[in-house]
Amino acid sequence: MMKKYLIFLLALPLFAGLENLQLQKALELLKENNLELKVSRFEAQMKEYETKAAKGHHFGKLDVTVAGMRSNDAGNVFGFKLASREATFGDFGFNEFLNPLGQAIYDASQGTPPQDMSGLLQVAPDDLNYPEPRNHFQTKISYMLPLYTGGKLTEYGRITESMHQMSLYDAKQLLNEKIFQTKKAFYDISLVENYIGNLSKILQNINHLEKIVSTMKTEGYAKNIDLLEVQARKAEALSMYNQAKLNRELAYQFLSFLLNTEVRSIQKISEMADIPVVEQKSLEAKNIDIQKALLGEKIAEMAVGVEEANFLPTAGAFAEYGSSDDKFLNKFKQKDSYTVGVQVQWNLFSGGTDYANLEKAKLNRLKIQSQVALAKSGISLKAKKLETEIRSRDADVRSYQKQLQFARKVYENYRGRYEEGMVSISDVLIKQSQELEILLKLLTVKNERNTKVFELNSLLNSSEI
Repeated sequence: MMKKYLIFLLALPLFAGLENLQLQKALELLKENNLELKVSRFEAQMKEYETKAAKGHHFGKLDVTVAGMRSNDAGNVFGFKLASREATFGDFGFNEFLNPLGQAIYDASQGTPPQDMSGLLQVAPDDLNYPEPRNHFQTKISYMLPLYTGGKLTEYGRITESMHQMSLYDAKQLLNEKIFQTKKAFYDISLVENYIGNLSKILQNINHLEKIVSTMKTEGYAKNIDLLEVQARKAEALSMYNQAKLNRELAYQFLSFLLNTEVRSIQKISEMADIPVVEQKSLEAKNIDIQKALLGEKIAEMAVGVEEANFLPTAGAFAEYGSSDDKFLNKFKQKDSYTVGVQVQWNLFSGGTDYANLEKAKLNRLKIQSQVALAKSGISLKAKKLETEIRSRDADVRSYQKQLQFARKVYENYRGRYEEGMVSISDVLIKQSQELEILLKLLTVKNERNTKVFELNSLLNSSEI
C-alpha cells in the first residue's frame, strides 16, 4: 500500500499544470505540442512526397508480371503453346491431313488413277479445334521509360517542388500566428493581473470609505442613503473585479489550448510589447505573403511551360523480357523472349484546345504578376498603418496614465473634503467612478496597442522562437 502511495506522489508532477511559466519556454512548448502546427507539418511532408513522386516519373516504370492460367479454348491453347515455343504441325491437325494425302501419293506411284482430294480442305481437325486443356504460366518483366515529353515532366516536378515550398510558407505563417496568439495571451494575462491589482486597491479604498461613512452615520454626520450609495459602488467595483478574474481564467484556458498543456500561472512580463523596426527592403524580403505571391508567379510561369509542351512531340521506350511454359518457371532460359521498341507521338490538331489553354496560362501569369505588385504595396501600406496606430496608442497610454494619476489624487482630495463635510458622498463617488473609467480605458488601449505590435511582427516575419 505504501509503495502505491509513493508512486502516486511521484506521478503528481506529471498531472499538475505548469506553474510560473516563462514566455520563452511557452514558445518552445507551442512549437512542440500545438496540434494545428503538427497538422501543418504533416501537410508539408505530404507535399514533399508528392514532389518525390513527380520526379520519379523521369526514371520510368519497371513491372514484374506473373500470370497463371488454364484453358481448353482452341485459340488460347494454341497461343499458350506458341508462347512456350512448343507449337507443332500436329497442333494444326496434320495427322488427319497427311494420312489421306500420303495414300493418294502412294496410289499414284502404283499407277492407280488419282482420286479427288478437294474434300481434304473441308476437314475440321480435332487436335486444333478441340485441344486438351493446358496450363500456362507466364513470367514477364517490362520497363517503360519516357525519353522526351517536351519538358512537361520537368515542369511538373518543379511545380510540385514549389507547392512543397508553398506548404512550408503556410506552416511558417501558421507558426507566426500561433506565436502572435501566445505572446498576446502572456501580455493579456499580465495586463489583467495589473488591472486586478488596481481594482483591489480601489476596493480597499471603497471599503475604507464605507467605514468612514458608517462612522459618520453613527455620529449623525451622514445619512443612510450615503452608506447605501457607497455600498452600491462597492458592488459595482466587486463585479468588475470578479469579471477581470474570469477574463484571466479564460486567457489561461486559451494559453493551455495553444500549448496543448495545462498552464496554471505564468511569469508576468512587461505590459507593453517592444515595437519592431520596419525597413522596406527587409519587409519585402521576409514577409510571407509577398514570398508566397512571388512563388505563385514562378508556378504560373511553370504552368505556361506545361501548356507549351502540348505543342511538342513525346517519345518513350519500352522493353519486355519473359518466359512461358505449362509449368511455373520451367526451362526459363530455353523459352525466354524479349521485345523492345520506341514510340513517338505528336498531336497535330486538337480543335484549338491547346492554344486556348496556353493563352489562359499566359493570362494567369500576368494576373499573378499584378497580384505580386499589389501584395508588395498592400503589405507596405499595412505596415505603415500599423506603425501609425501603435504611435497613436502610445500617446493614448501616456495620456491615460497621467489622467489616472490625476484621478487618484482628485479622489483622495474629495474623500478628505467629504470627511470635513465640504462635499457630498455623491461627489466623492463620481471621482472614484472616473478613476475606474480611466483605468479601464488604459487597459483597453494597452491591449489594442500590443495587438498592433504583434500584427506588425507577423508582417515582418520576425516572431522567432
